[in-house]
Amino acid sequence: MSKERNKRILLELAKLPENSRCADCGAPEPDWASYKLGVFVCLNCSGIHRSLSSRVKSIRLDFWEDDLVEFMKSTGNANAQVVYEKAVPPYYYRPLENDCNVLRDQWIRAKYQRMEFTGETKYPPLAYTTGFHEGMLWKKGKGNMQFLKRKFVLSEREFTLMYYNKEDESKGPKAVIPIKDLNATFQPQKIGHPHGLQITYQDEDKTRNLFVYHDSPEEIVVWYNAIRAARYAYLKTAYPTGSDEELVPKITRNYLKEGYMEKTGPLKEPFKKRWFILDSQNRKLLYFKDLLDAEELGVIFIGTESNGYSVRECVPKSARGNKWKCGIMVETPERQFVFMCEQEREQKEWLNALRKVLSRPMSPQDYTAEAHIRYRR
Repeated sequence: MSKERNKRILLELAKLPENSRCADCGAPEPDWASYKLGVFVCLNCSGIHRSLSSRVKSIRLDFWEDDLVEFMKSTGNANAQVVYEKAVPPYYYRPLENDCNVLRDQWIRAKYQRMEFTGETKYPPLAYTTGFHEGMLWKKGKGNMQFLKRKFVLSEREFTLMYYNKEDESKGPKAVIPIKDLNATFQPQKIGHPHGLQITYQDEDKTRNLFVYHDSPEEIVVWYNAIRAARYAYLKTAYPTGSDEELVPKITRNYLKEGYMEKTGPLKEPFKKRWFILDSQNRKLLYFKDLLDAEELGVIFIGTESNGYSVRECVPKSARGNKWKCGIMVETPERQFVFMCEQEREQKEWLNALRKVLSRPMSPQDYTAEAHIRYRR
């Protein structure tokens, strides 16, 4: 009887608004709980808790003693959050359910194991809070698939990220990257490493990529949050009246859609396979020769329908070189672009993603970006 009663109590507790999402990634309807911490978590996060010796049980399948149920009643996600998330910096990335494992793993370890956000003064200070970070990262070579160790230096005061090609720093950095247009996003599948990070920035008129990783999961997430801290400081300077609600989403972003499509040139050239990235925030559809290329081949601005932009399914009457049959036409005020997807599912995903950008009103910064891309042509 007590087993069924306790299960019923736990299920009711898990339906309360404060417990109805995973305490760590926000996934809905968590089925697991840590009876050491008193939090309700999803299956994925429960595995990370188990690896920390944070005792976890299924609220549906496992037997719960009366005292553990009472502890869950008296704690819960909201009370635990007051303790373990008391002082999370606004720029620190809080993972969502679909984020990569290294982000969720390090968030959970930072909260419950290293106790980074309890509000107590840390000495030495946490690396991502100091405004300066340096160290070695494995970086992919520009023209090959070889990763080599390179020294990186991040300075919040200078708003720059630098890296050096050789151990000898006297020759100066290989690149000085302004924080102004920098983005960082985890790309483990694309890079082929669980800690793979893609850093994207503007170099004159071109978008460039760096692909890096660190063997330590803690260190790569420190780099990510140090970059976010520097970006946040830059945004606070650039937009002094901006609220955290407005600025935090602009710090870094995941791309809305990525993948291969076939593309033809403006002079009815044969179709060629290209890697595309849709950067929703900047309204840019970028294309590269391959998925790990350092430099874009071109960019298409995606405006709004009222400004002469549209997207639709299409079937080209004749096309040389294309192997794929699911077409998309993107129309801009200057010209039409035809892309081919391998599968109907991919075609639908691209159409939905592009329409999402089309439906969002343009900001003054968007009009400036549009004019700049037109001027490039």
